[in-house]
Amino acid sequence: MRTLTNSPDRPHSFGPRVEVFPLKFDDPKALAQSLDGAEVLYNTYWVRFNHKDFKQSQAVENTLKLFAAAKQAGVKRVVHVSITNPSEDSPFEYFRSKAKLEKALTESGMTYAILRPAVLFGKEDILINNIAWMLRRFPIFGVFGSGRYRLQPMFVGDFAALAVEQGQRELNKVIDAVGPETYTYRDLVNAIGETLGCPRPIMSVPPAVGLAVGYAIGLMQGDVTITMDEIKGLMADLLYTRSAPAGPTKLSDWMMRNGGEMGLHYASELGRRRNRRKAYEEIR
Repeated sequence: MRTLTNSPDRPHSFGPRVEVFPLKFDDPKALAQSLDGAEVLYNTYWVRFNHKDFKQSQAVENTLKLFAAAKQAGVKRVVHVSITNPSEDSPFEYFRSKAKLEKALTESGMTYAILRPAVLFGKEDILINNIAWMLRRFPIFGVFGSGRYRLQPMFVGDFAALAVEQGQRELNKVIDAVGPETYTYRDLVNAIGETLGCPRPIMSVPPAVGLAVGYAIGLMQGDVTITMDEIKGLMADLLYTRSAPAGPTKLSDWMMRNGGEMGLHYASELGRRRNRRKAYEEIR
C-alpha cells in the first residue's frame, strides 16, 4: 500500500506499512512509476476552492495526468471521489469540473467506481466542526436565506469502507455516498447546537451578508471559511439526492459520542495546505 501526496513529510501512524511518494504532476514518468504495481487507485485529490496558490482548473489537469499515469502503470481500477449532482452544465466550477473528470474516467478504459459524497463528517472534518466552533463562540448563527436546503452527511469511516469495498469489485459503478439522515441546513445547525449544549438563535441572512461574515472569520483565522459558490451550491440543494443511504452511521449518534470535542478548535483548510509537516490535530 502506498500514498501519493503533496505532504510527504506529514506525520502518520502507519509507519512502514504505507509507502509515501510525492505527487509529481510535472513529471509524468515519475508519476507513473509511483503507481507501478498498484491494482487500484483511490483518487481523493482535489482543491475545494480557487486561491492564488491553487486553482480548480489546475486540479482538473492534474487529475487527468493522474488517470493517464495510472493507465500507463497498468492500474486495473480507479475508485474516484466526486460530488453529488455533478453536471457539465452547472453554473458552479466545482460541479462542472467533477463532471468533466467523471467523463474522462468512464472513457479511460479502466474499470471504475465513482463515489459522490455530499458532506463527510468525522474527527478531522471542516464544515461541521467549524459550525460547532462558531456556535461555541457567537451568540447567534446566520444561515443563508431560508436555510431549508438539504444535506446528507456521511461518516468518513463508512465512506472509507465503501471505497475499499468498491476497490474489490470489477463492475463499473456510480454511487451517491450519502448518510442515513437528511438535514436542512437550519436543522443541522440546531442539532449541533443542542448537542453542544449551546443552542443559538438562528437568523436568516442574505448570501452576501453570510459571505461577508465568513470573510471576516477567514481573515482572523488566515483561511477561506466559505465562498459564494459554496453558498449558492448549498442553496441550490446540490448536496441532496434521492438515493438510498450508502452507510449506516447517523450524524446524530456520532455527535452524541463526540460532541465534547466538536468545535474546540477552528479547522483551517489553508492551514493544512501551508503546514505540510504537521499533523492535522497540531494545526490550530
